[in-house]
Amino acid sequence: MDTPVKVALIGYGNWGKNLVRNFYNLEFLVSICDLDKESLAKAKKSYPGIKITSQFEDLISDPEIDAIVISTPSHTHYRLAKAALQANKHVYVEKPIATSLRETQELYVISEQVGKTLMVGHLLMYHPVVSRLKQLIQEDYLGEIRYIQSDRLNHNPNRADRSVFWDLAPHDLSMMMYLLGQDPERVVSVQGSKTSNDSLVDIAHIELDFHNGVRGHIHNSWVHPVKQVKLIVRGSERTAVMDDTLGSEKLQIFSNSTPLEKILPEYLTLEPLKLECQHFINCIQTGRKPKSDGINGFEVVRILEEAENMLNEVELIPLEDSVSPLR
Repeated sequence: MDTPVKVALIGYGNWGKNLVRNFYNLEFLVSICDLDKESLAKAKKSYPGIKITSQFEDLISDPEIDAIVISTPSHTHYRLAKAALQANKHVYVEKPIATSLRETQELYVISEQVGKTLMVGHLLMYHPVVSRLKQLIQEDYLGEIRYIQSDRLNHNPNRADRSVFWDLAPHDLSMMMYLLGQDPERVVSVQGSKTSNDSLVDIAHIELDFHNGVRGHIHNSWVHPVKQVKLIVRGSERTAVMDDTLGSEKLQIFSNSTPLEKILPEYLTLEPLKLECQHFINCIQTGRKPKSDGINGFEVVRILEEAENMLNEVELIPLEDSVSPLR
């Protein structure tokens, strides 16, 4: 019989509400924490049997709580995850796991020392369409992989991260690494633009090199008026396109020799977040390492930090301040 797991969540915001819904429906949620009184009132109304608190200390000091789910701004992840692990709790933390390589490494070391599950919310590693595509890649259905590109574009006025790729690229990176079964060997180049008044990079392009000459490209934007979530994987024989904005036919395969030939592979139509939440519980109950464990989180942050360092070496000049050589 599976060991009961009692889960508490901190951060009842836009995404935290989805996590609450899933852990509640899975019958593991016991407590919700948030600093905003209005959010807590809504949570209490929606989930009357769940404990409500504004104090994170209430969660980590409660001996009945086994696991903490963290869905707060990324700059708070390290502090909250560290406190939860040191309180002997299992931890699920939304992406990115932390905002520096040093912090990420420390969280992993602590989780190993206390023997608790540490999992990062790299959601696309649990997406049924991504899993189906990985199966096709492993079966060489696309042929030899030559190129992979992920575009994640939306309009986001709530800029809690220090650049767009700290917010969005963890999804793209973890998905690419999962599909290819390897980490990037190096960051080739980074381009960023600051198009808004807060001086944050809100459009970014990252070029990556993987093993065997596979080139990866990530395009992220906070200022795109039309949401776009698209992945392209080009092999020597066929090219796969995943469009997660579609209601159906999210995965399409095209022949390179006859591009009009389109194949629609079957895939499970389960909610990725539900699968991810269940995976976290299963890892706690069995002691297995999560697919998106501390090491996976470390590799993603390593690439993000390298990309940011490369970007900071190039001074971004606002368009109106640039001088044309033709003047």
